[in-house]
Amino acid sequence: MTLELARRFPDISPKTYEHAADKAATAAIAAIPVMEPLLKRLSELGLERRARQVLLGNAVRLGPDQVPSVWDVHVSVASVLDVEVTPLYVTQTPFVNALTTGARHPVVVVNSALVTGHDPLDVHTVLAHETGHVLSEHTYYNGVLFLLTQLLQGTVPIPALAGLPVRALVLALLEWSRAAELSADRAAAIALGDPLAVCATLMRLAGGNLPEANLQAFLRQATEYVEEDDLFARNARLGSELSQTHPFAVRRVRELVDWVGSGSYDRIVSGSYVRRGEEPPVSSEFEAAVRHYQERFTLMLQRTAGGLSKLGAQIQGWLRKNPRGGDGDLVEYEPFDGA
Repeated sequence: MTLELARRFPDISPKTYEHAADKAATAAIAAIPVMEPLLKRLSELGLERRARQVLLGNAVRLGPDQVPSVWDVHVSVASVLDVEVTPLYVTQTPFVNALTTGARHPVVVVNSALVTGHDPLDVHTVLAHETGHVLSEHTYYNGVLFLLTQLLQGTVPIPALAGLPVRALVLALLEWSRAAELSADRAAAIALGDPLAVCATLMRLAGGNLPEANLQAFLRQATEYVEEDDLFARNARLGSELSQTHPFAVRRVRELVDWVGSGSYDRIVSGSYVRRGEEPPVSSEFEAAVRHYQERFTLMLQRTAGGLSKLGAQIQGWLRKNPRGGDGDLVEYEPFDGA
C-alpha cells in the first residue's frame, strides 16, 4: 500500500469538525447526573479489562513487523490529525467493520474482511475515520457501549449488574454513537483530503466492492433517501436504525456532502481551523442547532427508555445498591431531578 505525503493539521481541535448532533447527544448523555458515577463504578468492577480480553484475545496486533502496509497507513493518519498512535488489531470477521473502544486505553480493531477484500483506499478511509473517533475522545462512551453490549450478549456475565437498566443505556448510547459517526466521517475527509473518497468507501461498505459501482448514482440515491416524503417510510427507517451503531450509509453520505457544501471543509483544509486550547465560545446559531438535535435525542429516549428522568432514576437505584468505590469508601450520590 503506497502512501502519498499528506498535509498535517497540527493541534487541530475536534471542535473544528464535530457534527452538531454529536455534540448534542454527548451533552444529553452528560446531563444525566449519575452517569459519571456509573462509569466509575463499572471501571472499579474491572469490566473494561474483561471486555478488552474478550475482544482482543483472538485478534492480531499490527505493527512495523506485522502487516506493515496497513500499520504504516495507521501511523500516517495519526500524524496528519496530530494524535497519538493507538494500538491496532485485526480480527477474523467475514463482514466489513471497524471499532474504536476503550474508555481509558483506546484501541482500534479492524475486521479482516476490510483488509483482505477491499481497495487500500477503503482501508485508509476507515483508519482515518477511527482516528477521528480517537481525536474526538469518542472512545469513552464507545468503550461503555461495547461493554454493555457484551453484557447483553452474555459474553461478560456479571451478576452484580442485576437491576441496572442495561438495555435502556445501550439504546441511549446507540443514539449517541450514530451521531458520533457523522463527526468521524468529517475527520476522515480532512485526513484524506478528499470527501468523495470517503463517500466512495461508504458506498462500497454498503453494497460491497462492486466492480461497476457508480459514485454519482449513489450520491443521487442519498438525496432521494433523505428527501423521502412518505411519513410511514421515515418512521420505519427510524425503527430499524435504533439498534444500529452507525447511521445508514446513504444518510452519512448526504450529511458529508452537505457539510462540504457549507464551505467548512474548504476552510479547514486551507488552514483555517480551531487549535486545541483555543476553542471559541459557541455561537447562537450553533446553540440553536444543538437544541434541535438535543430535542431529537431526548424524544428518542422518551420513546425507548421512558425518558432521561426515568433512566437516571434507574441508574441511581442501582448505584445505591452498589455504593462502594474502589477505595472501600461509601459513595454518596445527589438525587436525580431529570434533564
